[in-house]
Amino acid sequence: MPKETFFNLPEEKQNRIIEAALDEFARQSYEKARVTVIAQKAEIATGSFYQYFQDKKDLFKYIADKMASKKLDYIDQDMRQKKEDYDFIQLLREMYLSGFKFARENPRLVALGNNILKNEELRQEIWKEQEQETSQFFQRMLEEGQQKGDLDPEIDPYLVAKLLTGLNQTLADIVHKEGLDLEDYEEEMEIIENMLYFIKHGIVNS
Repeated sequence: MPKETFFNLPEEKQNRIIEAALDEFARQSYEKARVTVIAQKAEIATGSFYQYFQDKKDLFKYIADKMASKKLDYIDQDMRQKKEDYDFIQLLREMYLSGFKFARENPRLVALGNNILKNEELRQEIWKEQEQETSQFFQRMLEEGQQKGDLDPEIDPYLVAKLLTGLNQTLADIVHKEGLDLEDYEEEMEIIENMLYFIKHGIVNS
């Protein structure tokens, strides 16, 4: 996390640093991204950067966490009007469609996500830190599905949310490794439909 001195900065200066970092991390791999370039774009001294962040990784992880929360908020807002009319599987489908819309509106975040996946150590660290927030998001969806009568009342929302979180991470790996087309995500939706079929029907031929 950033140091207290960063949060004491005026909001405009905080945003300037974040925007400069997003530009650099989207343009370059994590390894090639330079603090000096970020500082120059943000119009701060390089020495000042280390008053706000421990190092480059500290900033990168903060940006990744901030953007993940922004995406979850976007999806949640996008789905609110549909919660009453859609069942759980339909809502899951809409969740991924909303995620694609978010990606199309924020192409730098797609590049940032791709760069995270290229660095296994960094990916594991960031995923560990974001796992709980994602799991809580799924748990809320599951509990609401049970309340509406869409889902089996005997399932444990906490456990199933953890399982869905793992599936979601695997799905993200597959989609990003194949390359995400922001204009036409038909292929990505085919992968998602296969996953939704599995969630709905399981693997046993009943």
